[in-house]
Amino acid sequence: MSKAKTIVLTGGGTAGHVSPNIALLPRLKEDGYDIHYIGSYDGIERSLIEAEGIPYHPISSGKLRRYRSFRNLTDPFRVLRGFFQSLRLLGKLKPNVIFSKGGFVSVPVALASRIRRIPCVIHECDMTPGLANKLAIPFAARICTNFEETVAQIKGGKAVHTGTPIRESLAEGSKEAGLALCGFTAEKPVIMVTGGSQGAGAINEAVRQALPELTKKFQIAHLCGSGKREDSLDGTEGYHQIEYAGPEMKDLYAAADIIISRAGANTLAEILSLAIPNILIPLPLSQSRGDQILNAESFKKKGYSCVLPEEDMNTETLVEAVLGTWENRQSYRDAMLAAPDKNGLEAVLNIIREETKES
Repeated sequence: MSKAKTIVLTGGGTAGHVSPNIALLPRLKEDGYDIHYIGSYDGIERSLIEAEGIPYHPISSGKLRRYRSFRNLTDPFRVLRGFFQSLRLLGKLKPNVIFSKGGFVSVPVALASRIRRIPCVIHECDMTPGLANKLAIPFAARICTNFEETVAQIKGGKAVHTGTPIRESLAEGSKEAGLALCGFTAEKPVIMVTGGSQGAGAINEAVRQALPELTKKFQIAHLCGSGKREDSLDGTEGYHQIEYAGPEMKDLYAAADIIISRAGANTLAEILSLAIPNILIPLPLSQSRGDQILNAESFKKKGYSCVLPEEDMNTETLVEAVLGTWENRQSYRDAMLAAPDKNGLEAVLNIIREETKES
């Protein structure tokens, strides 16, 4: 009898580094893989993966910051410790393949995979690889990309455009359940506002200031982030605040006629797969390396999105963007429906299957 196939998943730091891994779980189980996860001790990935019933193995991890910090002196030692922990874990688990979604916790795992001669498949969701993936890519067997433009930036012929794995359950939401969750009616269209798993202060403030205008025509489902509710707005007609959405996210998507969002790659992949007209407000350069700006511009160029730079955002421009997107909603929807890479689940699975080492 042949040994069962084993896969180690890794990635963490934000929900975007975990959600594609979770999307893969049902299909990996169908394929007969024994699944394990390597993540950080206290990152968001731990609670998300443990809730799925997957064995979770924490390791030490650090972060390479682009600014001065005392932790820049100590974190390399945490990464080194994480490397030796990964080396021991991989020796114990003996996986046939590793799939990495990025984040700094994945770097020591990718390095250990090279030492252990275990094929590592990396997924890069942004237009340009982040620092963690730049460090890990030399140790990878294959690199899957969310954006077609990214392939040319990765040398060695190891990159392939796959899109991003999206949870198939997201397409199974109930519009009626989403409306009921927010206390909305079916008489007005719904705008869903999301700033990602952490929320977005600038978007929260702009949307709340624009409520008197927006609620004339729309209902607003506002995913504002943990601890970022505005209690004084509770009870406002046509406005509902949610700090965090879990399983009910599929119903909120089903109820949404327009989405206002940051331009994180995982959220964009979900929006594309569901073909929901959207307004993107990417993180500005002052708060990021500019990856969301590039992501948003790609979506705008392809006709998927309206883009509103944060520095141009105020009540007037936000309302104008909403009304323009609503008027042209079918054009956005048609462009997304015609996209060839709406869900990268099958393409990524095929790469994992190809790289699964026979033992």
